[in-house]
Order: sequence, then C-alpha cells, then structure tokens
Amino acid sequence: MQEWIMLEENGLRLVFLITEERQVKFLHFGQDAFRKDSLSREEMRGFRLVEAELAGLDRPQERHGTKYIVTAPGYRMVYDGHSDYRNDWGRKLEIRTKDEETGLYITSHMQFYDGISVLRTWQEAENRGEEMQTLTYLSTFTLSGIEKEGLLSADEKLRIGIPHNSWQRELQWKFYSPADLGICQVQKGELIRSSKAVGVTNTGNWSAKEYLPAGSLENTETGKTLFWQIEHNGSWHWEISDQTGHLYLQLSGPTENESHWFQNLHPGDTFCSVPAAISVGNGFEGAVGEMTRYRRQIRRRNKDNALLGVIFNDYMNCLWGDPTWEKEVPLIEAAKEAGCEYYCIDAGWYSKGPWWDSVGEWQPSKERFPDGLRKLTDLIRENGMIPGLWLEIEVMGIRCRMAQKAPQDWFFMRHGKKVYDRSRYQLDFRNPQVRDYADSVIDRLVTEYGVGYIKMDYNIEPGIGTELYADSPGAGLLGHERAYLAWLDGVFLRYPDLIIENCSSGGLRMDYAMLTRHSIQSTSDQEDYRHYATIAANAPAALTPEQAAIWSYPLADGDAEETIFNMVSAMLLRIHQSGNLADLDPVRRELVKEGIACYKHLRRDIGSALPIWPLGLSSIGEPWVCLGLLLEGKVYIALWKRQAESDVVQLPILAFLGREMKVQFLYPSGEIWHTQTVAWHPRTGQLTVRLPGEYRARLFCLTEKDDNWEGEV
Repeated sequence: MQEWIMLEENGLRLVFLITEERQVKFLHFGQDAFRKDSLSREEMRGFRLVEAELAGLDRPQERHGTKYIVTAPGYRMVYDGHSDYRNDWGRKLEIRTKDEETGLYITSHMQFYDGISVLRTWQEAENRGEEMQTLTYLSTFTLSGIEKEGLLSADEKLRIGIPHNSWQRELQWKFYSPADLGICQVQKGELIRSSKAVGVTNTGNWSAKEYLPAGSLENTETGKTLFWQIEHNGSWHWEISDQTGHLYLQLSGPTENESHWFQNLHPGDTFCSVPAAISVGNGFEGAVGEMTRYRRQIRRRNKDNALLGVIFNDYMNCLWGDPTWEKEVPLIEAAKEAGCEYYCIDAGWYSKGPWWDSVGEWQPSKERFPDGLRKLTDLIRENGMIPGLWLEIEVMGIRCRMAQKAPQDWFFMRHGKKVYDRSRYQLDFRNPQVRDYADSVIDRLVTEYGVGYIKMDYNIEPGIGTELYADSPGAGLLGHERAYLAWLDGVFLRYPDLIIENCSSGGLRMDYAMLTRHSIQSTSDQEDYRHYATIAANAPAALTPEQAAIWSYPLADGDAEETIFNMVSAMLLRIHQSGNLADLDPVRRELVKEGIACYKHLRRDIGSALPIWPLGLSSIGEPWVCLGLLLEGKVYIALWKRQAESDVVQLPILAFLGREMKVQFLYPSGEIWHTQTVAWHPRTGQLTVRLPGEYRARLFCLTEKDDNWEGEV
C-alpha cells in the first residue's frame, strides 16, 4: 500500500511517496502545486530521496558512467519511519531509511525556517550491521524532475547558473541552457541513461578557488528559480544530469572519485554529510532574497553585523605588506580624519624583511617597530580606532624555525612527507597541540597588543588532504576542516566581540561554513578599481551585503572621479578603506571623508535590505554596472559607468512600478559633481540616468518620503 507525505511550509511544497516496496520517492520540491498523476511508475524509479555508495556492492545496469545515481545500496534503501516536529528554527522533517543487507541506516534531515522559503538538508549515515563498511559517496540533497514544471523543453526553459570564481576575478556568474553544457533534451523511458553529467567540483581547502559552492536553476516558463549553497569549507561536488527521462540535481560534500574521500564505518559508527541549503523564489533575485534572509538567520549573532564598522587596512594599493612605524603614523592620522573605526596592520609586521616563507611564530618585528608593536596599537586606540592585525594561522613557512621543531603530526602528510604549497606547510587542526598553539597566538594578540580585529588570511592549497590518522586523504581533510570550524567557535566563545575577517587570497573560501562564524568576508584582491565594480555588484549573490568587504583604494596618481568610483564600490556593502590617504590632495581626501560619513547614515539599512540587479549580474568589462539594495518604500542604487557608447542608461526597478518616488543624490553630494541627471517613470518602473564621461560612479536613493539624513551616526 502506498503512503504519501505532503508538506507545505513557508511557501515550499514537498511531496514524498512511500511505494508498495517501501522505497521513499522524493517527487516534488518547489512553490508550484504537484499533480499525483504527473509521473509514471517507470519515471519514478529515479526519484530517490538519498544516494549512498558502499564499496564492494554491484549496481544495476541502468547507471552509465560515474554519475551519482543508482548507487548501491542507495537504490534499495527502504522506509523505516519519519518524524515531523518543530524546533527553535521552525519545522523539522526527518525521514529514516535502511538497507537490511548491510545494516546501513540513513536519516535525511530537512530543516525549515519560519517565514523563509529555504530548506536546509543533510544526511546522517549509521552502520548498524555486524561488518565494517566503506562509504564512498553520500548525497546531501538529490532532486529529480527539475524540468517537469511547464510545457517547454528543458533546453528552451532552463537556465543553469554557475558562479565561476578565481583570484582577482571572483563572483563571475554565467548562465547556460542544458544544451550549452552538453545535456541534450532527454526522452522518457527506462532505456535512456546517458553518461554525461554537468559536474561542478572543488577539491581541497580553498572551497571557492574555481567556483563558489553554489548554483542556480531558473525555469523561465514558470518564473521560479532554485538557488543552492553547499555549506562546506573544503571539497564538494554538485551535478546535473538525466535518469528515467528526467533531469536531476544532486549536491554533496567530498567524494571518492573527485576528492579522494572515503570513510570506513565500523559497527556503530556514524557519518554526517556536509549541509546544504536550497531556496526557491520568483526569478534569480527572488531566490537570492530568500537565501539572504536565511544567511542572516543561521550566522553567529554578533555586534559587527549590526554596527558595520568602517575598516582601514594598510595593504591594498598602499603599503603592500611592508609596514613600519614611520609609514603607519601618517596613515593612522589620515584614517582617523576620514572617519575610519578600525585600523588593520596587514602582512609583514612579524618579519624584518621578506616574510612569505618564514611565517608561523607571529612575533612582532623589532626592526619594523623598534619601540614595540604595542606602542603602535596604543596609538591607533588613542586616535579613536580599534587596532587589527593580519594573521595566517593555518600555515607555517618552510623557513619558520618552529616548523623545523614541531612534530610531523602537526602537519598534513602524504607519502610520508609534509604537504606544502607555495613555500608553506599546512597545519592539521585535528591535532590538539596545533589548536592549543593557535589559541595561544590569538590570546597574545588580544591581551598583549589590544587587538580587536584580525584579518585571517589563507594563501595555499594543500590539495586532497592528509593520509595521517585518516581512512583516506579526503577524510583527513574533512576532519581538519571540521576541527578548524570548532576551533573558531572556541575563539568567538572567549572573545565574542573580536572581529575575524575571513580572507583566503581574497574570496577563495567564500562559503557558509565559514560565514556562519565570520562577520566579514574579503571578496577579492583585485587591484584595478574599474574591475572591482563587477565583484562588488555581484557580491550579494554569494553572501549578505553586510558581510561583503570591498576595497576602496584611491590611487596615488588618480583623480577625483577615480576616488568617487572607489567609494561607491564599497558603500552598499562593507568599506575596506585603503590607499595612501595621507598623500591625497584635499579634494580627494574630502571625498573619502564624505563617502564614509554618508555610509554611516545608510549602513543602518544594509543589514535588512535585499539585493536587486536592475541590469542583471555584471561581467568584467561591461559598460554599465548596477546594484540596488531594496527596503520597504526605499531602494539604494549604486551605478558605475565604465566605457559606454551612450551616456544614458535605463534601470528597471519594478518593485516600485506605478508608485511616485523621489530621487536623491547621496554621493557625491556637491553640486560640482552633479553632471548626472535622473528621471523616474512610475508607469514603466524605470529610472533613467544620464552620466557623461568615462569611469564614473554615483549613489542614489529612491524613496517615498523625505530623508534628510539627520540622526545618530
């Protein structure tokens, strides 16, 4: 006898069928209604709730290639009960399945969040059998029939969004049809089983070095978009392919094929997959909006995400990792004058000369600071700012004296040798001695030097993992990553007001395993402000606006419009001010000061606003770039012009279609800069802007009421 489990929660609809054979079929996930007669019995063969693979088991012939479908014993798991209850977040569904032959039990966790159209999901596997089993794959989320809503073919209606990511070219979303990626429109029938999968993968400790651990799927016929993020700071994999005539989406953490991961489960052992979150909304903006609400819900509560302090960092287009007392003093005075609230001394404070391959002991350089580092951090506090330092706690340079003395099990090991990359060894945070040492460094920086901000960088890629004390290198890597997160939790427990910026060569570890802990994320090391506009505009698709740190670095040989362009890039997100402010002419210094003052008024809205992209997501080199932050009755608009044939651009802002809105020039405010003219057209919901010249940027606000910008800063 069949049984149905049908849920409707926060606008999401989930449908499960328990067949006569007691298999659980996950038939539907989305906001649209589901028809029980829409799928045949043959089609439903592929609609599994979970895929799990154990070594040594055969698979049916309907699987071709290395796609993660028809896994064994995944294909034969049967229903073992479910629980449906509420917790502090919202509704929670747990469905339990089992494989009698091996004794593998899997609990599928599905967490809802009140008022948000997002599902967070993960799997927990337990060996209740009498023999050891080797787990080589465990899905986090699997959804078949992703093309089934609507009448058009998948090629005609589906747009797959892949967020390409790279050093200095972060956050480059590209959108494809299935055919663009080599998945031709499939036919229904059990004999259709292609070997082609669109696979997006990360292997290693830089979770976002090639792609963000995220993606999207838009159905242009129904107007709905799925948006997903894999919440892991290491290896992960997602794929889209076909089975039984339908396309499926599957998310997971590390795998054996892609990332050299497997885990032995002895009788009684359990293993949890990495979690993932999936949102649904109207179009890309709607789905990102739901994910933004969810990201704010799950992250660590902290003051920084509410206050949005302005940070000065002396690195980018400034000191370039060569700080000294003499260089810092005028910068500190200039940062204070500009209105900065934190002052971070970046790389180099621990070495008298070249430092790249000698990091690891984190003792201040007497040559750089003859009177001690504390004198400099005290000077920062005397100027009304909170001092910060750069740190790279997960590595030791090959010339670090401590690295030569420490036991080998402090480090990643493969083939009996220490793993290193770019002249640095990778520390293993599974080792309690490593964690104790890292704690001692943090404690010393906070207590001896009065540090309230740490830029935590990470500049190597140790690859597949470590073979020491692990079933597989990938398992060693996963263990390290989870131990590192637990270590971070301990630091924040001791120092709840300490701000630790998540930096990994810019934005190469931009994931919500890290960002549930960190209040602020470096988005890029991009040195060209003209390209940075694209990264800034696209950032809210990857993280909340209030967590996205954007460099603003007026150049030594720049001009006023270049300074404005730099400031606008940061003003709807988090300001990471840099550049040689002390050397700027009075006009440019005043523009920086004005931009920061303006930011201190509008930042009160950033933490509750949702992103919109009137011109769509940006690509490097596009002539116009636009980002909006939408609130009730108000929208902030950042507009950048690079090189365009026309001086006029139209910005659709359909949230205010038919409504009379007032346009305010927020930055820069002086009449001398108002070369732009604007017109709001309520009938079409369009803001038309004329902005003459090249490489110009302006910040506007559309509001239904006057806002005189008075009040507490």
